[in-house]
Amino acid sequence: MRVLVLNAGSSSVKLRVVEPDDTVVHRADLDAPRGRPAEGELEDAALRLARAAGGVDAVGHRVVHGGPDFTAPVRIVPDVLDRIDALTVLAPLHQPPAVAGIRALAGALPDVPSVACFGTAFHTTMPPAASTYAVPARWRSELGLRRYGFHGLAHAWASARAAEIVGRPVAELRIVVAHLGSGASACAVDGGRSVDTTMGFTPTAGLVMATRSGDLDPSAVTWLSVHADVPPAEVDHALDHESGMAALAGEADMRRVLAAAGAGDPAAGLAVEVWVHRARAQLAAMAAALGGVHVLAFSGGVGENAPVLRRRLVDGLPFLGLALDADLDAAAVDGVEGDVSTDAAEARTVVVHAREDLVIARQVRGVAAGPRAPG
Repeated sequence: MRVLVLNAGSSSVKLRVVEPDDTVVHRADLDAPRGRPAEGELEDAALRLARAAGGVDAVGHRVVHGGPDFTAPVRIVPDVLDRIDALTVLAPLHQPPAVAGIRALAGALPDVPSVACFGTAFHTTMPPAASTYAVPARWRSELGLRRYGFHGLAHAWASARAAEIVGRPVAELRIVVAHLGSGASACAVDGGRSVDTTMGFTPTAGLVMATRSGDLDPSAVTWLSVHADVPPAEVDHALDHESGMAALAGEADMRRVLAAAGAGDPAAGLAVEVWVHRARAQLAAMAAALGGVHVLAFSGGVGENAPVLRRRLVDGLPFLGLALDADLDAAAVDGVEGDVSTDAAEARTVVVHAREDLVIARQVRGVAAGPRAPG
């Protein structure tokens, strides 16, 4: 089955045509401020790629939030799309671009079945102790307040690929995945199954991100609204769109923040220190959830391309048995994968190139079957 994969992010849209053997034969990356490419651009790109491939058999969509109902990939029909759209309030940065992409490609390729692949699904294996909030029972049972976790497609790939890199079956490994990019999360993977993660009810929780705050005292939110007269909608918007590195450094792009910090900018320097402090603590927490770690896997735009940050994190976690080889670490950029540990390290540190496109294509093959779109 030849699959057209659409990964609609908050700032870019990626299209990939994946052959049955997982080879990517055609691709397009579109600029998409707020997750929205120029009008008609996505449809034109999808048709161009489908024709170049001689037709596609299915379309796979990355959808960040599956809520309580979508725990596995699902064929998209109108009712399913409505339910996905209703989850926008829980993932305001990513759900709208995903919904818009589904609608756009349904119009461009109306005879091709579409499948939604959810970032929350990988985390449905978390035990109740990890997924349950200590809040009133009605909030949990009637309102569905729980920890969902996100980036599941990336964590699934990175943990499996990390096992391949170290040459051991994933079933016998305790792996901490650090998926670090504009959005960022860590995940504790035990034998290939998610048992804990840093994101929660929404993708705002956990690590400091490009524009998202990460963990915050919940009483700070109510204090802002009740005592400082900040409207709840303004608080909600700020925590997702105006916080994180953008709030601390005045710049959301980690490359520019690191450059500014290196040039002596005090705000950028503080932003990096905050980012490292929070990330180091939460990676240690994931290792604690596993009862120890065999492998730490870095992935994502920052995790794959910022050796200085990998060193800062690992150098602060020697009690986990981790140690980096400086030369190997410096060379692991621009898609270069591998074990970057010293020979003497008790636990391995690896860099993994994120491949959500292949996870989506494989999931789609397990769900979709239908006629091929004309070339």
